[in-house]
Amino acid sequence: MRRVRSIYLAAGLSVTALLSWPCAAALSAPLGDSSEPIKIALNEWTGQNITARVAGQLLEKLGYRVQYVTAGSFPQWIGMQDGSLDMTPELWTNNLGDIYPKLLAEKKVEPVGDLGLNARDGWAYTDATLAICPGLPDWKALLEPSCAAALATAETLPNGRLVDYPADWGTASANEIEDFKLPLTAVPAGSEGALVAELQSAIAAEKPLLLRFWAPHWLLAQAKLNWVEMPPCDPNDGARCVLPSPVIKVVRAGFGDKWPAAYSFMKQYQLSAEDQQVMMMEIDQNHREIGSVVSRWVADNAAKWNPWIEDAKK
Repeated sequence: MRRVRSIYLAAGLSVTALLSWPCAAALSAPLGDSSEPIKIALNEWTGQNITARVAGQLLEKLGYRVQYVTAGSFPQWIGMQDGSLDMTPELWTNNLGDIYPKLLAEKKVEPVGDLGLNARDGWAYTDATLAICPGLPDWKALLEPSCAAALATAETLPNGRLVDYPADWGTASANEIEDFKLPLTAVPAGSEGALVAELQSAIAAEKPLLLRFWAPHWLLAQAKLNWVEMPPCDPNDGARCVLPSPVIKVVRAGFGDKWPAAYSFMKQYQLSAEDQQVMMMEIDQNHREIGSVVSRWVADNAAKWNPWIEDAKK
């Protein structure tokens, strides 16, 4: 013991520091297996990749190694079962598929809280639409014949046109229109690009437009969009409802035992739609490399994330 004490004193540690060191260490949350990388899923859209890489860079600051694994939003659950993936940091609960609910029931995965993204998925309209449908954002304004007539096209007469998601995405808009007897016709956009182009054109020309849209989206970092207060519906009848979509974080079973500090961090980790949209615009429109965009956000937002890291160490 005297030899060990001499070694620590030679290293410059005081007797007081030496005596207090074991207690301080006992109070720190262990990193766990910091030699093995935490494998983070990368899904098909830019926003999710941003969420994943922000989490990854912050986990590295906490002392972990991370590895990004490209995995589709549905195939990723196979990886969560076989151990080739450890976490998916942005899961939209309106698009779960069949596997995730089974894994959740079997306790093979664990939700670790809301991401704080405040995501939107519903009907939206340009400022110019208010002139023809002054009762908005209340959905009942769309029942007015004058509103429907002003939104009508040759394709939809006598109904107003609602520009919907592309047909292969599948949406509940047509069901909502039918259930609430709205004088509207849902017309699918040809693609996401076509949907965005029509919205940009309507905003630039100050023209009325009603469409199905979502947030976060890079366009909303530079353009104003208003949201309809949707008709009421039964949350258990998702196929016929347009509902807000909570976005959650999910880890593989045993994550907390293997990486306690990372588990604590992930429960606190948040990313706002406003922050994500700005980064999406930099990547998708200004063609900046995602790693550098995320690094800049991390450098500029220490006040947001530092408390999560400090708390995870306790």
